[in-house]
Amino acid sequence: MTKAERRKAGIIFGIIALIFMVGAILTGGGEGEEETIQEMMRDAVLHDVNKVSLFGIMDVNPGMMAGVIVSSFLIVLALICRIFIIPRFTMVPGKIQLVLETVVGLFDNMAKENSKINGFLGAYIFAAGAYIFTGTLFELFGVQAITTTGRSISLPAPLSDINGAIMMGCLTYLIIMSGGIAGNGVKGIGKTLKEYSLPISLSFRLFGALLSGALVTELVYYYTSLSYVLPVLVGVMFTLLHALIQAYVLTMLCSLFYGQVSDNTPKPPKEKKQRRKDGKKRQTVVKDEAAA
Repeated sequence: MTKAERRKAGIIFGIIALIFMVGAILTGGGEGEEETIQEMMRDAVLHDVNKVSLFGIMDVNPGMMAGVIVSSFLIVLALICRIFIIPRFTMVPGKIQLVLETVVGLFDNMAKENSKINGFLGAYIFAAGAYIFTGTLFELFGVQAITTTGRSISLPAPLSDINGAIMMGCLTYLIIMSGGIAGNGVKGIGKTLKEYSLPISLSFRLFGALLSGALVTELVYYYTSLSYVLPVLVGVMFTLLHALIQAYVLTMLCSLFYGQVSDNTPKPPKEKKQRRKDGKKRQTVVKDEAAA
C-alpha cells in the first residue's frame, strides 16, 4: 500500500470515527434503560430474573440453553468431520487436514509430555478445550432468546453460568481421579483426594474469568454513549483472550495433575532417613574395627 493509499484510508477511518462520536453525543445516555446496572450485573451472576424455556420442558438459565446449543454444534461438527473429511485424508495434507492434525497434535503432545497414560487424557483435554473455546466465542454471535417474561436477551457463554463452570471443574476432577486409578489402583484415589480444593479452583477460575469479560462487555453496552465502536473492540478482545487463555489453562492443569496422580514411579528415600542409615552403618563399621 502506497503512502497516498494509507493517507486516504486514514482519512476515511477518521471520518467514520467522527460520525460515530457525533452520534454518541447526540443520542446521549441513560434513556430507555429498563433496569439498573446493579440489577443487570446481579442477573448476569444469579440468573434469577431472565430465564428461558428449554423446548417447553422447563425454565432454565440462559447459560444452560447456550450449553445445549454449543454441545449440539460440536457433536454435529464432529460427525461431519468423521464421515466426510477424515476418510479423505491423504499423505500430502490439504488445508483442512493440516488444521485438524495441528490442533489434535497440540493436545496429544500436551498429554504425552505430562503423563505416561495419555490415550484417554488427550481425547478429554481436546474435547474440553474445544468446548471452552467454542462456548466462549459463542457470545460473540449474539444469539437471541425470549425469556419467560417476554424480553429478548442475548445468550451468554455457557461457562459464565456458575453451574456450568462447577460441572466442568468437577468433571475434570473425576477425569484426574480416573488417571490416578489407572496408574496406581486404589491408591490413586487417595492421591487425588489430597487435592481436595482442585475442583473448586478449576470451577471458579473458569467462572470468574468468563464472567468478568461478560460483565465488562455488558457494562459497555449498558450506556448508550459508549455503544458505538467501543463494544466491538472490547467484546472481541475480551472474548478471544478468554477463549484462548482459559482453554489452555484448564487443559494444561488437567494434564499436569493427571500426570502427577497417575505416576507410579517409586519415590527415592528421603535424605534424612538415608543419612541416618548411613550414620548407623558407619557406627557399626567403627565398632567392628575397634573390636578387631
